[in-house]
Amino acid sequence: MTDSQTNPEADPPSGPGADLHLELRGPGLRAGLTHALRDAVRTGRLAPGTRLPPSRSLAADLGVSRNTVTDSYTELVAEGWLTARQGSGTLVAERAEPGRAEPAPRARTAPERPTYGLRPGSPDLANFPRTQWLAAARRALTAAPHAAFGYGDALGQIRLRTALADYLARARGVYAEPERIVVCSGFHHGLALMARALRSRRVRAVAVESYGLDLYRDLLTDAGLRTPSVHVDEHGARTDDLERLEGIGAVLMTPAHQYPTGVALRPDRRTAAVEWARRTGGLILEDDYDGEFRYDRQPVGALQGLGPDRVVYFGSVSKSLAPGVRLGWMVLPAELVPEIVAAKGYGDYMSSALEQLTLAEFLTSGAYDRHVRSMRLHYRRRREQLVTALAHRAPHIHVRGMAAGLQAVLELPLGTELSVTREAARRGLAVSGLAEFRHETPESGRRLPRQDALVVNYAAPSDSAWKGALDVLCGVMP
Repeated sequence: MTDSQTNPEADPPSGPGADLHLELRGPGLRAGLTHALRDAVRTGRLAPGTRLPPSRSLAADLGVSRNTVTDSYTELVAEGWLTARQGSGTLVAERAEPGRAEPAPRARTAPERPTYGLRPGSPDLANFPRTQWLAAARRALTAAPHAAFGYGDALGQIRLRTALADYLARARGVYAEPERIVVCSGFHHGLALMARALRSRRVRAVAVESYGLDLYRDLLTDAGLRTPSVHVDEHGARTDDLERLEGIGAVLMTPAHQYPTGVALRPDRRTAAVEWARRTGGLILEDDYDGEFRYDRQPVGALQGLGPDRVVYFGSVSKSLAPGVRLGWMVLPAELVPEIVAAKGYGDYMSSALEQLTLAEFLTSGAYDRHVRSMRLHYRRRREQLVTALAHRAPHIHVRGMAAGLQAVLELPLGTELSVTREAARRGLAVSGLAEFRHETPESGRRLPRQDALVVNYAAPSDSAWKGALDVLCGVMP
């Protein structure tokens, strides 16, 4: 046994070490310290492998002599609670709690993680622009004024709101001033704020499209709002359904690229939706989740341009960059800004100021446009590969929806959707059936036709996983 194993006083030359909270109790300092350390290890507050402060540092922190700490460490090493090794200092020992048997291994009940994932919702995370984002972060941090590190404006950083106003006007046809933009942590956060504001206005129902994410319907329902459905067909939402629905104060729509069916809202229906909102005083909640990505022509512009006074425009970087960058925005009619700020709360900022400043720099430097253009080409190639593979290996399967976004709808023979998704799962492929997104309520007065289909995210797999995912997908086609 080496000197360091018997003498924890031999501290490694690694500085003062970490802070350690201990309450000394008992008749003497040494006994009190020994008891406090032993109790901290026994209860798990100090986990196995935790490095304890050097004896000199802990003695100074506790106001006791170094010999008191050294003696306590030595006793606990002898008991097996601690270990002391040359160059490593004193650590909590890897051991079972005295008097308690090791738990028996638990049987694995959770399903194995799929080998491939084609479920919608995520872009290609492997292509996140790490180098360019880091460069933008450095420039933003260098240029940031001292005030940027404070609590800031509840609307969000003015640099980001100014950059967004310019970008959205240029790229999406949105009428926006920085004073009407509220930064949030993504669409979910923005919709939650909107639901709170609508409830304050005594709105009791928000219409939603008959195909969409249950996550957002649940959010509205949890806020006390009913969610009657607006029928979706090959031309988007049937906006004439809005006339039949009673008591609705808003409608949630995806007009540029309906989620998940992939169709654009027809121009006359766009006009009808805005006219309904102006006539009734209602609001259109526009989710422009992937509007930048269209591959066969110019992207469809935002509906907000037709009625900035009646449309709440939502956007985020979840599809253009990555969902892990928790940044989104709302472009509001002027009258709604105070209500959303009140719903957000002056102490509820959600998004880091540094992330906001980085995105502002990313936008103004042109890096965001370059990344979107690059990913547009990447996703277009992926979609073409999907269509080509199906044409060769499953020619009876029709790819539906416009050439846009990150997912495609594959029509299946009636009665086969469930069996296909199950077979895909058996082969290690996670894929979604269209039925997952279906939402039908009696208020619209229409019955949704039976449709069997898959909603396939061709964007998410990495380049190395894409070929394997495509092979399995084609192999499970009925």
